[in-house]
Amino acid sequence: MRKILITIIVFVFCALTVNAQKVVRHYQEYVQRYKDIAIEEMKRYNIPASITLAQGILESGAGQSELCRKGNNHFGIKCHGWSGRSVYHDDDETQECFRAYNSAKESFEDHSKFLATSARYKRLFQLPRTDYKSWAYGLKECGYATNPQYAQKLIQLIELYQLHQYDVPSSKHHQPVVSPADQHIIRIYNKNLYVVARRGDTFKSIADEIGLSYRKLAKYNERDRRETLSEGDIVYLKKKQKRADKAFKNKYHVVQRGESMYSIAQKYGIRLKSLYKKNRLEPDYQIKVGDRLKVY
Repeated sequence: MRKILITIIVFVFCALTVNAQKVVRHYQEYVQRYKDIAIEEMKRYNIPASITLAQGILESGAGQSELCRKGNNHFGIKCHGWSGRSVYHDDDETQECFRAYNSAKESFEDHSKFLATSARYKRLFQLPRTDYKSWAYGLKECGYATNPQYAQKLIQLIELYQLHQYDVPSSKHHQPVVSPADQHIIRIYNKNLYVVARRGDTFKSIADEIGLSYRKLAKYNERDRRETLSEGDIVYLKKKQKRADKAFKNKYHVVQRGESMYSIAQKYGIRLKSLYKKNRLEPDYQIKVGDRLKVY
């Protein structure tokens, strides 16, 4: 029974991680594919490239949505005042009319014109194009989307993927400092983001790549900021949760040889203090192979 339980836990963990990796990889590929178009549109219309890219990711699911695949519509713009090709898609109502384009570039161009020629968004063009936060909140206030968290979602995407670097275009911004092949893949687990450390990585080297404070990064992972990481270490990019993913509700982690309370906390993306507290253990308790630990 114990072997079956361990197998189920490993399977669920792997399935969630693989699916999340695919989503985030799409985001990174989307930015690399369309950043030059976004910069070109920014130069023509003064819309921050970071805003354009973040909206494209959010509205099209990084190019994976049905609307994008069928009609190259990256920004969810409906047919109002449109005489070109169209596609129909369920949104606020069933089978609403959306604009369709022959290419992604046409979609990006129409997005710029849509914002620049509409009186609704006129006040946004008085903002500096480097002020992506005001642009994000302004789009929400002007009614671009009904989601109450729309502005926060845009800002989170911009800061996580460092999209604001494209708002000040120069030759160095057309190619990332770290090539896509060398960048750490950002993964998602337990409502958090993380990377897997490589040989020679430090909190500072990872923080510099991601665009975070290395002191905060070390603190999120409950370690000293000066440490050299071991290959394979999980490094979370935000503060960890107090409990594991819901998939582990009413389940236990069975301690294996070589594991520590810290390694188990990292595996499930939870705070070390919370792991001790859930199991009513003192901080100096030495776990043993076969111990059963609550993680949810």
